[in-house]
Amino acid sequence: MNNFFFNLTPDIILKAVEDSGFEPTGHCMALNSYENRVYDLMLEDGCHVVGKFYRPGRWTREQIREEHEFLFELRDEEIPVCAPLTFADGESIHEIEGIYYAIWPRTGGRAADELSDDQLQTLGRLLARIHNNGAAKAAAYRIELTGETYGLRPLSFLVENDFLPAHCKSRYISAVYEIVEIYETLRKNVPFHRIHGDCHLGNLLNGSNGWFFLDFDDFLTGPAVQDVWMLVPARDSEGLRQREVFLEAYRLFRDFNSSWLRLIEPLRALRFIHYAAWVARRWNDPAFPNAFPHFGTVQYWENETADLEDQLEIIHGVPEDLPENIRRVEMPAEEEKELTNKDFFWDLE
Repeated sequence: MNNFFFNLTPDIILKAVEDSGFEPTGHCMALNSYENRVYDLMLEDGCHVVGKFYRPGRWTREQIREEHEFLFELRDEEIPVCAPLTFADGESIHEIEGIYYAIWPRTGGRAADELSDDQLQTLGRLLARIHNNGAAKAAAYRIELTGETYGLRPLSFLVENDFLPAHCKSRYISAVYEIVEIYETLRKNVPFHRIHGDCHLGNLLNGSNGWFFLDFDDFLTGPAVQDVWMLVPARDSEGLRQREVFLEAYRLFRDFNSSWLRLIEPLRALRFIHYAAWVARRWNDPAFPNAFPHFGTVQYWENETADLEDQLEIIHGVPEDLPENIRRVEMPAEEEKELTNKDFFWDLE
């Protein structure tokens, strides 16, 4: 890992901004982000911009450019996303000390803790428009949300680097393989296209100009339902009702087959696996042991293993009168407790 990334100083940040044609005042405030390094910067004209310095080794220049191009497409369709600014040379990505960076307009607003029905309908229509755009063109460089990328590769990293304690290692591995098998079976014939990929409420802002979708850093090729369940994640009776309100509005602009909902619980489980490996891969970043002191403890892995096994019970726990081909993966019973942010491991990006 590039040591400059761990030790980015205001001097390096301001030099990058100046080298790209901006005139910073010297105001440089770190914003809450674990994956990348993000800063609020004031310019001489009094406006604020956001400097985003990408974690080295995660995305190639081509993959970052593909993210930016998707955002430009959405912006040009008047879909409210926060797209990067373009430098004088026409590029949206520059590099300093081996670190890619981009400059973004600062977007005002507040993240919502919960959504009203009117807001669900608005966001349903907006997400459908994002997915219409996403389906119009293939991503050449971004990864796909497969059992391999979100399940088996993370598992391999955890095993090869001895993160899993011996007493629950076999259970964890067995659960991952079963979840991957279920997901791969269910995703056959489900359309994949460009999606946000990390579309939880923390990546939405609602301000005077309405809603904005933020942080497409995890943008990938995947099923539409990944963005849907992350925006409306609860699985109690109220959560299911809200999802129907959301999808009713979504379907005004784009088709959504109800059978795709069968992917939700396997996708939720894959997120658990992907998240654990995400933290593990960054454990040499000084910010991570401080932010996740519980990670890697015996209790942590016992909980993670139990969570995956619980997910399998939920996936399999379907009333017997449902058709055989969907019995293993329907929604859990309504009395299932509502999940919280803790359950979804928001990365606070």
